Amino acid sequence: MPDFRPVGYVIGLLAAIFGATMVVPMLTDLWFGSDHWQAFLQSALITFFTGAVLALACASGVRARLSTQETFLLATGVWSVLPLFGALPFLIGATEATTVDAIFEAMSGMTTTGSTVFVRLEDLPQGLLLWRSMLQWFGGVGIIVVAMVFLPELRVGGMQIFRSEAFDTGGKVLPRAAAIAAHISVVYVGLTILCHLAYLAVGLDGFQAFNHALTTLSTGGFSTSDASFGAFQGAPEYIASVFMVLASLPFVRFVQMMAGQTQPMFRDRQVRGFLITIVVLVLVVTIYRVVANDDHLEHALREGLFNVTSIITGTGYASVDYQLWGGFPVILFFFIGLIGGCAGSTCCSVKIFRYQVLLGAVAQQVRRIHSPSGVFTLRYDGRPLDEAVLSSVATFFGVFVLTLGITAVLLGMTGLDFVTSVSGAATAIANIGPGLGATIGPAGNFAPLNDTAKWILTFAMLLGRLELLVVLVLFLPRFWRV
Repeated sequence: MPDFRPVGYVIGLLAAIFGATMVVPMLTDLWFGSDHWQAFLQSALITFFTGAVLALACASGVRARLSTQETFLLATGVWSVLPLFGALPFLIGATEATTVDAIFEAMSGMTTTGSTVFVRLEDLPQGLLLWRSMLQWFGGVGIIVVAMVFLPELRVGGMQIFRSEAFDTGGKVLPRAAAIAAHISVVYVGLTILCHLAYLAVGLDGFQAFNHALTTLSTGGFSTSDASFGAFQGAPEYIASVFMVLASLPFVRFVQMMAGQTQPMFRDRQVRGFLITIVVLVLVVTIYRVVANDDHLEHALREGLFNVTSIITGTGYASVDYQLWGGFPVILFFFIGLIGGCAGSTCCSVKIFRYQVLLGAVAQQVRRIHSPSGVFTLRYDGRPLDEAVLSSVATFFGVFVLTLGITAVLLGMTGLDFVTSVSGAATAIANIGPGLGATIGPAGNFAPLNDTAKWILTFAMLLGRLELLVVLVLFLPRFWRV
């Protein structure tokens, strides 16, 4: 059996810090004269003291090296517990959110999914709007650490090929996590500040600019109005596109650039593949809009760039209802949402490197069929890939498709139509944000769904954010017998 004390200590410590951050939206509500500040005070006290008590109770079992079981439990535990505390401000005070709505919104925030059950966002207290953005910002930096520390150690979905010697701490997970978090936080905060200043420069007010900087860098997609980026069309769309792309690149490359090493970023195969994919897709959508919709070039390019970038990075901002463009863009956007950005970024979904590995394996198999006596070695970024990586990637694809299908069937059993069920499953597991159809499409939200569907989607968001297998392995009896 795993030792729960080191896991409980870290979760408790993070919960206490999490509670302390609720002071920021509390002060925001006080500044704007909203009575909702009391809800944040109560939530902060509950979260801080619960976390502190848990950390103190588990302090005797703290150690730097965690077992594989404990690492799985820690990753899942953090993303399960923090959204529960994050839901408290939605439950207490000015909102009329039910328990499932509050947990759905908090999970959507922490997993940077961006799906929302709240309507009339403009009427919500400013502190609550800021809290939604903060949830996504915390989730963004948190998932980078998970992707760079836990997933490579757990060999999930081929992530072991991204083990970074620059942060080696002799296999000690917690010091490694702390070292990576310290370096990544500098880059993350710096890019957030630059994004905030850029939004200010193109006309957003201070509150709007700050909130959207938080949700852009986290590729989360929460906005301060129901219209999302439909309220900021023009230059802000170009700014958002640039920073969504930057947030989708491996953050370890930014750390290396800070140290004066610029070549690794430009030589990274997944970076090149991701950027080329975006360029091709934007050109395709732009040409389609000009030819099929008789749109003028600049508008077609801007809307194509923004919406393609928003969907492929899993950010989920919407500037227009692209379902009105025709059938081709709708189908295209559904599938590009299943691509995702680079490993080690704030992005979600399958990730570009897995497609590169899979296509490389297919090409290698074709060459073997053509030349049975030939010797072929599959490489990625110049390094040979062993069978364990290929097996891990193939397993991830299989589990991803299977989980998407099961989730869609379960949603259909709750009474949802085919389009809503399939796109809802895809947007939750890939952490994209909007789905398709009149209800959960870019012009709608998830508020009309029944409670059972919301619970299913909440769990699906957790599964997708933690690369599926990190959570699913906990349901195997063998995991608990080791």
